[in-house]
Amino acid sequence: MANNKQPDSREPYVVAIDGPSAAGKSTVAKLVAARLGIDYIDTGAMYRAVALAALREEEVGEAAAEIGALVSGLVIDQADGRTLLNGEDVTDKIRAAACTKRASQVSQLPEVRRELVALQRAIGAHRSVVMDGRDIASNVFPDARYKFFITATPEERARRRTLEMKEKGLPCSYDEVFADIEKRDWDDANRALNPLVQAPDAVLIVTDGLGVEEVLEKVLEYIVNP
Repeated sequence: MANNKQPDSREPYVVAIDGPSAAGKSTVAKLVAARLGIDYIDTGAMYRAVALAALREEEVGEAAAEIGALVSGLVIDQADGRTLLNGEDVTDKIRAAACTKRASQVSQLPEVRRELVALQRAIGAHRSVVMDGRDIASNVFPDARYKFFITATPEERARRRTLEMKEKGLPCSYDEVFADIEKRDWDDANRALNPLVQAPDAVLIVTDGLGVEEVLEKVLEYIVNP
């Protein structure tokens, strides 16, 4: 088991974790942050918060300029694992299906990504954090001290997501979840702006057949015993 100590550093550092949808990276990122005693930042939740704000503003359409104007006036923050939008706790609201669909759209807009990447970099410049998303190691923090790419086969990811949704009492079918994951994989890998890629110097961890604790220990081993 990896030693539960922080890296020897007096300067803020970033643990950047990328990977596709339903790979388990957020679960692992939260546990890594807890073990290191630093903050966890869910960048996907930031885009979902923008999506929620757009859905709430009926006059905001699909145009990039309209969404860009909206996001520049938002205050998005995270504290104690909760996501705040203009001071409101929207952690649960941003997980709605409509919000997920809109988040996929707004995340592709340069105006939105520019605003949120600037926010993410400002956070990482002032305190040590674990940050996960689609382009953290490859774009947001290309010089991050620790980089990981966590993934699993589409079949395994669909199985996990279906089980998770059923445990929450949400209606779903494996085939629908699998189709959604395949579409999101394609969208993430083929978007024009900062597509999902493994950074050349990121540690690849394939989680098929591994439990959460096993993945956690693999990540911590690279951080505390490089």
